[in-house]
Amino acid sequence: MDGPGPLGDFLVARRARLQPEDVGLPDVGPRRRVQGLRREELALLAGVSVSYYTRLEQGLSRGASTEVLQAIGRALTLDAHEQDHLERLAEAARRAPRVRRPRPEKVTAETLDLMRALDGVPALILGRRTDVLAWNELGHSLLAGHVDPASPADPAQRPNMSRLIFLDPHSRELYTDWERKARAVVGNLRIVVGRHPEDPQLAALIGELSMKSPEFVALWADHRITPCDAASYDLHHPVVGSVTVTQQTLAIARSPEQNLIVVTTAAGSASEAALALLRQAGGRGSLPPRHVLEGPGVSVGIGEGGVEDPA
Repeated sequence: MDGPGPLGDFLVARRARLQPEDVGLPDVGPRRRVQGLRREELALLAGVSVSYYTRLEQGLSRGASTEVLQAIGRALTLDAHEQDHLERLAEAARRAPRVRRPRPEKVTAETLDLMRALDGVPALILGRRTDVLAWNELGHSLLAGHVDPASPADPAQRPNMSRLIFLDPHSRELYTDWERKARAVVGNLRIVVGRHPEDPQLAALIGELSMKSPEFVALWADHRITPCDAASYDLHHPVVGSVTVTQQTLAIARSPEQNLIVVTTAAGSASEAALALLRQAGGRGSLPPRHVLEGPGVSVGIGEGGVEDPA
């Protein structure tokens, strides 16, 4: 094994966030040469030997029990999402790596019907790597009206929300608090990588963002875990101006690796009126129809990301 691996990296990053006073320990002994808690302090809090904990961080021990991982999680003051992530990383470290070609991500007809039913509400469907597998017209107009809404057959060329947030100037300007949105994207990607450590396309996405965005590198190194559920953002849209929205992430029961993102505004608000204006101003206009499978207000690629018949 080269280096400590994802499990060791996560433990080091979480340990660096804690100071002795955070966990009720006196700050005594020689001058600290590391940021945060020392290994021996963390081992003491978790009730394990220093040598054992050191081997775990260094990737030399892969057999940590659930009880030990829970004790380490308590010592690191992990929340429930971070604890789940820790245990997934430990489980992945126990297994021999198996690189498989990922199956093409497809959108079921029922999911497209659901998105069509969300008339007047921005919505999009993201794959597990944050590829845009489908979006309705208003979702596209609100979040990325400057890009072709069609999903190319080549997955590497699909619109991807992580790439847009970090590499696209329009998306950087769209979010008033871009840094908060960027942290949320990275925190969610951390969870996905923990669940799918052997996904080569996901690894390629992380590599691309690391090469092209110093901000991504800094946030990725922090190892924060942020599940996407619901969050409000202030947007500055180039057509309708200031809009405050809530982005909610909904699981799709028949496609557990996909999420339906629905964007709402407060009833009777100026933001609701702005979305109504954007809907009136919308239109697919010059989109090349051969690239798009269309329903009323829905666009989805017909290549590898095409429609899947319901089982």
